[in-house]
Amino acid sequence: METRDLIILGSGPAGLTAAIYAARADLKPLVLEGSQPGGQLTITTDVENYPGFEQPIMGPELMDVMKKQAARFGTEFDFAHVERVELEGAVKTLHADGKTYRARTLIIATGATARWLGIPSEEKLKGHGVSACATCDGFFFRDQVIVVVGGGDTALEEATFLTKFGSEVHVVHRRDELRASKAMQDRAFKNPKIKFIWNTIVTHVEGDRKVSGVRLKDVVTGKERTLDCGGLFIAIGHTPNTEIFKGQVAMDENGYLVIEEGTSKTNVKGVFAAGDVADHVYRQAVTAAGMGCMAALDAERYLGGH
Repeated sequence: METRDLIILGSGPAGLTAAIYAARADLKPLVLEGSQPGGQLTITTDVENYPGFEQPIMGPELMDVMKKQAARFGTEFDFAHVERVELEGAVKTLHADGKTYRARTLIIATGATARWLGIPSEEKLKGHGVSACATCDGFFFRDQVIVVVGGGDTALEEATFLTKFGSEVHVVHRRDELRASKAMQDRAFKNPKIKFIWNTIVTHVEGDRKVSGVRLKDVVTGKERTLDCGGLFIAIGHTPNTEIFKGQVAMDENGYLVIEEGTSKTNVKGVFAAGDVADHVYRQAVTAAGMGCMAALDAERYLGGH
């Protein structure tokens, strides 16, 4: 069985940037693309904040360009979805779709998955007014009414950021008190643009081609009403795609991989992490790409020393 110098798990901005750097260093990387090739950007419409593109570029198009760039330098790709890993020792073994892969180094760039409400109308309008990233999409909702779902720090951070653009921001929370830190709550309560809707859930997203409103249900009284709005932001958290690494790679309490400060190194020698799988703060395509670059350089140096 062939033992490669490097395998990269994940094909979002982190994984593909790592592939570009690794391929140019003649590491002949193999990218295992997983169940969502291209990562979260494949469900994003216009991307306006990725450097190098004067005009907006569609998320899937951006990922296609990055993949072609990586392929041009000799990166190989496989659609395999890894189910089990063995990371002890000098050679890492990965099991996927009945195949076995071996490599001296591994870059984990499997990303994180946004938690959604799970209603059909939400799925239909993702990228057309429904979003899970205020920093990515807030600009598109200037002077519009915006709804944010959630009650933690993330929801209040998103709501506060969105007040820069929206005419007003409604925070919808299923309980009558927030989980967010007191500092975040104080900041949000003092913002005149933020209004709170308590004990309420979103049951339906209105609109055909774009969001025009949300249907709200009071969980105490059962009463329903419709709130007109132009955007719906879901801020109920992300889940890092790290399940298969449990017990082998160090994680924090939320499942994000722990990396050595200033590097991409995990606690396992020869295993590196990049992008949203290790970053629960920024979660941007450009920061994921930067981490992918770091991981490739760290892997190259590791191989050079071993």
